[in-house]
Amino acid sequence: MGIIQDQHALITGGGSGIGAATARLLARAGARVTVLGRRADRLQQTLSTLVERSQAQMAVVDIVDAAQLSVALDTVTKSFGAVTLLVNNAGSAISAPLAKTTDELWQQMLDINLTASFRLCRALLPGMVDAGYGRIVNIASTAGLKGYGYVAAYCAAKHGVIGLTRALAIEVARKGITVNAVCPGYTDTDLVRDSIGNIVRTTGRTAAQALAELVAANPQQRLIQPDEVANTVLWLCSPGSESINGQSIAVAGGEVM
Repeated sequence: MGIIQDQHALITGGGSGIGAATARLLARAGARVTVLGRRADRLQQTLSTLVERSQAQMAVVDIVDAAQLSVALDTVTKSFGAVTLLVNNAGSAISAPLAKTTDELWQQMLDINLTASFRLCRALLPGMVDAGYGRIVNIASTAGLKGYGYVAAYCAAKHGVIGLTRALAIEVARKGITVNAVCPGYTDTDLVRDSIGNIVRTTGRTAAQALAELVAANPQQRLIQPDEVANTVLWLCSPGSESINGQSIAVAGGEVM
């Protein structure tokens, strides 16, 4: 028996990086796993790596689209039951100086990084309340704990995720539900690889120089690995973490916030 046997875990952005690593770890721990994302091929790849395929499913959906999301959640809960472990992982980071941050870019960063998480919490919370049990883990970022240049919209959205986490944690504190945020530093994912490519294109630095710039604030001088973040998520979803509520846990090698 796994430590989270019979729980239904839903992970957004489950096709790669932190989302895929979390899906694998929660499945190994016994959960029924649903992965959401926009690309069927990547979701299928994640499912192919899970220990028990019969206890896993996927939904191809743009979680920014409220109507699509509603239909997808209805479908996956009919299949696997109410979601008791929600991991809001999907996100996007696009850099621009504030003066060149358009209204559209600002809204895009809020929609994917904050509003989608809000909608998922709102939709799935009643099922957790009915069950008297639930774990919500929002994948924020160290950008939710401090500022970084040229990503004001992303930082604002991730600060919002932490505010949402803290407020909701208080609301549900006596309902058997916990709500926490995990805040990775720069992690070895497609998002960071895209950031390195953008630095190379816009500054003329080499990829090695761009990577060194990103990891400079991490005392360990390295990228965080997706499995390290996933292990933190598993801990927050496991028995024994009941008193951890409303926290923002940095997984960042000792980076000063």
